[in-house]
Order: sequence, then C-alpha cells, then structure tokens
Amino acid sequence: MSKNSYTRVLSLEQAAALRRLLAEGGFQFSEKQYAMFSAAKGKLNITVYEKGPKILVQGKETEDFVQFRLEPEILGVAELGYEEVNQSEMFEPHFGIDESGKGDFFGPLVIAGVYVDPAIARHLLDHGVMDSKRITSDARIRTLANLIRETPGIVCEVLSLGPEKYNALYGRFHNLNRLLAWGHAKVIENLLHLRPGCPRALSDQFANPQQLERALMKMGRTIELQQRTKAESDIAVAAASIIARERFIDWLDECSRKLGYELAKGVSDAVVTAGRKFVSDKGAKSLPLIAKMHFKTAAQFDM
Repeated sequence: MSKNSYTRVLSLEQAAALRRLLAEGGFQFSEKQYAMFSAAKGKLNITVYEKGPKILVQGKETEDFVQFRLEPEILGVAELGYEEVNQSEMFEPHFGIDESGKGDFFGPLVIAGVYVDPAIARHLLDHGVMDSKRITSDARIRTLANLIRETPGIVCEVLSLGPEKYNALYGRFHNLNRLLAWGHAKVIENLLHLRPGCPRALSDQFANPQQLERALMKMGRTIELQQRTKAESDIAVAAASIIARERFIDWLDECSRKLGYELAKGVSDAVVTAGRKFVSDKGAKSLPLIAKMHFKTAAQFDM
C-alpha cells in the first residue's frame, strides 16, 4: 500500500457492513462500472469492486480511514503499519521469484528474481508495489518497475526467453513445468552470485515441488527453498512479478511496433487474428519467431 492508496479483498458481509458505515458517515454514493458501490467524501474515494469483492481506497485521508475505521470496524484486525509484526518473514532477507508470459501465445517467457531485506521491503510496500496481476495499466507496471530498480540495496535478475529460444528449450524439456523449474533455478543461481549470503528463496508452488528442487544448481542447493500458493502476497515475489511483466510487455510492444499491428496478450480471438495476419505476411515458418508453438492455438495456423 502507498499512503494514498489501499486495496484488499473483502467478504460479502464486510462489503455490506462497509456500505452501511459509509452511508452513516455522510459519504456520497455514485455508480461505477464493475463496482458494487463507489462513495466519496472530502479527499477520500472508496470503491468496492464486484470481483473479489475488493476494496480500493484512494486519497490523502486513506491511511487514517484504513487505520481508524476500516480495520477496527469492518476487518476486525490491525494490519496497516504492522506488517513487520504480522508478516515478519516478508521482511527477512530473501529472494522472490516470479514469471510473466507463461499463458501468452505471443512473446517471451520472462522469469525474474528480486532480493529484499527489511529496509527494501518497507520501501516497496510504502510505494505501492503489489502483484502485477492486480495492476491493469502497463504504464503503472513501468513506473513501479523503475521504482523497484532504483530502490537502494535491491538486486534484480531477469531471464527472458524469446519465442525462438523458448521453443528450442521446450523441445528439450517437453514439459512446461520442467522448463519453468530450470528457469527459476537459473535466476536463483544468478542472484546468489550477487547476494551469496541470502538464506532463502520463495516462489509460487510448482505442481510437483521436487521439480524445482532437482533443477537447483551448485549454489542454489545451499539455499532454503520455499514454494507456496499465492506467493505473490510476499513483497519480493510481487516485485519480481512486476519486473518480469515489464520485460514481457516491452517485448510485445516493440514487436507490435515493428510489425505495424498489435500482438495481443493471452490466447484470445484477437491473438488468432494477429497470428493469421502474421502468417499471411511472413509465412507460417516464421511463426516460431513470435509465438510459443506448443500452445493449442498454433494448430489454427497452416504450418
């Protein structure tokens, strides 16, 4: 969270209780797309989105509202400013590893790692760093990525596998999880050369946890390896997700600029349309230069 922005998932009961609290407090309600409700008062804006549901608090009075109204009256917990107590592991020196592009037909697979210590973790939290999947704006991704890189003491490592390299490696591993494990292990190894005393690395849970353990290289075998679901709630993993996402969108934007049309994200109809145009312009044999060929989407093009 930054001082002027806060977000968190609520239960339906908490969302209903919050609406009553705001109504009693004289907030003015308005309609907002995809929102259960949106309300404003003075320099404070509060929206609860249907998906989640998730609250977004914005404005100069955010910190006071969260600390003195939302937490004690709706959430029943005191978290803001107490992360070091409630989530102490997040502030211990460690690496966070995450990837971007895994589910996208076009573009690279990017795996990034970030080292944090207590001061770095606090700085990133105070400046609004969060899991990249919660950020819908590419401009915001780039802003946060720059902030992360400029944080004193931080170390970032990026492994970007362009489609051509990715396809070759997939042909070697014949399995995405094995390829991911190799990439994660390589990033951990590279980070350890830069921060050899780091005791721990955290990543999202692999379907088979032993895959990553087996893939660890010489230095990586000396580190405590943690895997868990929703690892992106950790600030180091969240920062890694932003660094990886930036590299992915930069590649996609640059390739789209050179081609003169957009290479869409994901595996949508827009992806198929762009793929057909590319095949028509460049030929089917060139598709592996921009796409991950083991995706089912590739079968839609005449190879």
